[in-house]
Amino acid sequence: MNRMEAEFSNLVKAYRKKHMGKGPERVITTFCKCWAICEMSGNLSPVEKFMAKTGDGRQMLRTARTEMVKEIYKEHPPVEMEELLGAKFVQLFVDIDIEQDVGMSVFVFDQDLEKKYKHLS
Repeated sequence: MNRMEAEFSNLVKAYRKKHMGKGPERVITTFCKCWAICEMSGNLSPVEKFMAKTGDGRQMLRTARTEMVKEIYKEHPPVEMEELLGAKFVQLFVDIDIEQDVGMSVFVFDQDLEKKYKHLS
């Protein structure tokens, strides 16, 4: 990760903590074209880990950690991320593996972040 990717990772952790009560323990960000791809681990709270012991709980958590997360970003646009990158947030794609407590988020911006920040590697 270059410096800008590391700063973006910190913003993702802070945003999730602020809007969801708990952020991931670890975020690794990679810029690829107009995408900021974040690999996240340690997403689930102790209560969520308990809920994940049942099939219904896993399904409820998957919905909360994918569809509901996208709604949070729509309701509360990530202004700090836009300011850091000097780019407009366009869309978010999210997925999570509840059993492994590993998630992926792909943030789409209106500029080529890889080209813009590759010199910071």
